[in-house]
Amino acid sequence: MIEKSFVPAAGFPSEQPMIGIVSQNSNRGIFSKIKTLSKFLGPAFIVSVAYIDPGNFATNISGGSKFNYTLIWVILWSNLMAIFLQSMSAKLGIATGYNLPQMCGKVFSRKANWCFWVVAELAAMATDLAEFLGGTLGFYLLFNIPMVYAGLITAILTFLIVYMSKYGQRVIEVIISVLVGVICISYMMELFLSKPDIASAGIHALIPSLPNGEAVLIAVGMLGATVMPHVIYLHSQLVQHRNNNPTEEEKKKHLKMERLDITIAMNIAFIVNAAMLIVSAAVFFRNGMAVNTIEQAHQSLAPLVGEASSAAFGVALIASGLSSSAVGTMAGQTIMQGFVGLNINDNVTRLVTMLPGMMIIILGVNPMKALVLSQVTLSFVLPVAIIPMLLITARKDLMGSFVNKPATNVAGWLITSVIIAANAILLCLTFTGQV
Repeated sequence: MIEKSFVPAAGFPSEQPMIGIVSQNSNRGIFSKIKTLSKFLGPAFIVSVAYIDPGNFATNISGGSKFNYTLIWVILWSNLMAIFLQSMSAKLGIATGYNLPQMCGKVFSRKANWCFWVVAELAAMATDLAEFLGGTLGFYLLFNIPMVYAGLITAILTFLIVYMSKYGQRVIEVIISVLVGVICISYMMELFLSKPDIASAGIHALIPSLPNGEAVLIAVGMLGATVMPHVIYLHSQLVQHRNNNPTEEEKKKHLKMERLDITIAMNIAFIVNAAMLIVSAAVFFRNGMAVNTIEQAHQSLAPLVGEASSAAFGVALIASGLSSSAVGTMAGQTIMQGFVGLNINDNVTRLVTMLPGMMIIILGVNPMKALVLSQVTLSFVLPVAIIPMLLITARKDLMGSFVNKPATNVAGWLITSVIIAANAILLCLTFTGQV
C-alpha cells in the first residue's frame, strides 16, 4: 500500500511552519511584556527595603523566639495593608504629578503642614535609628569591629550609596535591588538550615492570636516595622522619575505597571519577614530561648544551626542596614522640601538623623530594645501620613479620573482605624502595667 503524502494547497501553509510562527509571535509577545515591565520596575523595590529593615529583624526575632509562630498573621496582614497604602501613594504621585508632602503643602494650611513636618521628621529619626543600628550591629557581629567604629563605617558607606544618586535614580534602584537580593538569599539559606514546621506556620498565618500584653507590644512593633510612614511619602516621589507623559492613557498604563512593581516587591518583603519570624521560632523557641538582643540571636545561631547560619544573619543585617539607611535619606529629603519648602543639604539631614543611633551606641543602651521601641513609635506616627493621603485621593478636583472609589475609601479608613485601635490598646496595656 502506498501512503499518500499530504500536500498543502497553494497559499495554505503547512502545520509545522504555522506552529513555528505562532510560537515566535508568542515569544515576542512575552519578551515585549517583560521588557515593558522592566522599564517600570524599581520604585517599589526601593520602598520594599523599609519593610525588611533592621527594625523588622528586632520585632520578628522577638516575636518568633517568645511566641513561636503565633504572630506570623500580623506580618501577613501588615503586608496587605502595605500593598494597599503604597498603591495609593503611587497613584497620588502619578495622577497629580506631585509627591504627597507637596500635595499637603498645596491643600492644607501652613500651620497644619508644620505639624505634619515635625511628626514626619520624628518618624524619620525613629527610622534612621533602626537602620543605623542595624548596619552597625552587622559589622560588629560579623567582623568583631567595636560598635563606635562600626557606626562610622556604616555612616561612610551610607553616604557613598546616597552619593550615587547623582548618576540617576535608576542607579540607586539597581544598588538597592542587589542589596535586597543579598537579604533574600541570606534568609532563604537560614530557612533551609533551621528546618521549621511549615504546616504550623501556615496555620498561624491564617488564625489571629495575641497571647498576652507583651505579644500586643511586639505585634504593634511589627505593624510599625512593616507599614512604614516615611516610604508612604517617598513612593509618591519615586514614581515621578517615570511620570513624563501627561496624557491620561499613559498615566493609567504607568499606574498599572507600578501596581505590578508593588505586588512583586511587597511579596518578596513578606517572604523575607515571614522567614525571619519562622527561623526565630524554629531555632530559638524550639530550644526554649527567649532572645532579647540581636547579639544574642547571632551568637546562638552558630551552636544551634551552624556557622553558615550565623554568617548569613550578619550579612543580611549589614545589607539591610545600608540599603534602608540610603532610603531613609531619600525620604528625609522628600519630607523636608515638600511640607514647608526647606532645602537642607542631604549630608546635614543624614548627620542629624544619625545622632540618636550614635547616642545609643555611646550610652550602651540595649540596641534590640531601642529597635523595638522605635518601630512602636513609627506605628503611632502612621495615621499622620495615611489620613492626609486618604483626604487628598478622595478629592476628584485633585485626582480627576484617578479619584478613590467608595470601596477604596472604606478600605483606607478601615486600615487607619485598625492602626489607631492597636495603638490605643497598647497605651492602655502600658499604663495598666500589663506590658
